[in-house]
Amino acid sequence: MPEISQKAPDFTLPGTGGADVTLSALAGKPVVLFFYPRDDTPGCTKESIGFSESRAAFAAAGASVFGISKDSMTSHEKFAKKRELEIPLLSDEHGTTCEDYGVWKEKNMYGKKYMGIERTTFLIAADGTIAKIWNKVKVPGHVEAVLEEVRAL
Repeated sequence: MPEISQKAPDFTLPGTGGADVTLSALAGKPVVLFFYPRDDTPGCTKESIGFSESRAAFAAAGASVFGISKDSMTSHEKFAKKRELEIPLLSDEHGTTCEDYGVWKEKNMYGKKYMGIERTTFLIAADGTIAKIWNKVKVPGHVEAVLEEVRAL
C-alpha cells in the first residue's frame, strides 16, 4: 500500500459516462479516490450517494471524486443510473489498480476467508502525492471528514 507523501500510483480506467480517467491527467488539483467492495450493496450505496450528494462541495474545494471497484462498466452504469449518482465510477475489473493501492485483501466473514476490496479512501494532493489515507472506512461521517481534509489542503 502506498504511504502518505508518496507519489500516488498512476492508472487509466474506464468510467461511467464513457470516458477513461487517467490519474496523472488530473495533476494540479486534489483527487479523492474511494475504493469500495461492490455496486449496489448497503454500505457501498450509502457511501456512493454521500459522495455524490457532496459533489458540488468537493468541486467548490477544487477536488475531483471517483469511486473505484472491480465491478464491470455494465454494473457501474446500472448502479449509477439506479441511484442517480453524480460522481464517476471507475471499473478496475482486472484488479491492477486495487492491488497497486493495496486495497485487495484477504477478508473474513462468518469464518469464511475470501479476497475482496477493503473500503479505503485516498486523498491525493495537487502535486500527485498521497495526502491522507482512510483505511477500513466506516461510512457514517466519512464524506464529511474527507471534505474537511480537502478544504485544509
